[in-house]
Amino acid sequence: MSAATTIRNRFVDGPDSLAERYRARRWEQLRTEFPDIADMTIVDLGGTVSSWRRAPVRPRKVIVLSFEPEGADDVDWIESHHADACDLPAPFRDLRADLVYSNAVIEHVGGAERRQRFADSVHRLADHHWVQTPYRYFPVEPHWLFPGFQFLPVPARVAVSRRWRLVHTPNSDRQAAVDNVLSVELIGLTELRNLFPTSRVLTERAAGLVKSIIAVR
Repeated sequence: MSAATTIRNRFVDGPDSLAERYRARRWEQLRTEFPDIADMTIVDLGGTVSSWRRAPVRPRKVIVLSFEPEGADDVDWIESHHADACDLPAPFRDLRADLVYSNAVIEHVGGAERRQRFADSVHRLADHHWVQTPYRYFPVEPHWLFPGFQFLPVPARVAVSRRWRLVHTPNSDRQAAVDNVLSVELIGLTELRNLFPTSRVLTERAAGLVKSIIAVR
């Protein structure tokens, strides 16, 4: 195992990583915010079946809407469907759930207009929501584990993406690196509050600094 892989496992990818500990803490926070979650139908926008299989919470039903749906035939409480959360297919436009859940998705949907459409879908699907996203102004960008990566011009981010050894999947192909760089656009508190004006915003901290932000209603 390379030194870079060891470092990524320690901070992000490993089962005992710092990121995994934060995820566990976030599940507990979700349970605290919604103590009747066991009786809820939840729509997960952009999530995965596997994350719900591992989750320490068990809702009555979970409907995952994602570009890359996973099989869930062997789990009677999870459904998984192909859908664009920013432009819901007709079968899901009248869907109503108890809670919309989304974890680290809104920063990937592609620009301010699509983020607004994503938020519109959240409001349309349920009265309650939990929408988490990494905080733009945390000093280490969480996808590349590179300090200040999100503030660099695109050519510099592409160069880092192709050479930085802590990247999850290095991009030797320049176009793939460009696509990956442009697929992530972190947001801050002002935009989150604008997208979810009636929500409370919770903050998750690391070393005293805001690491991620969560819109909850």
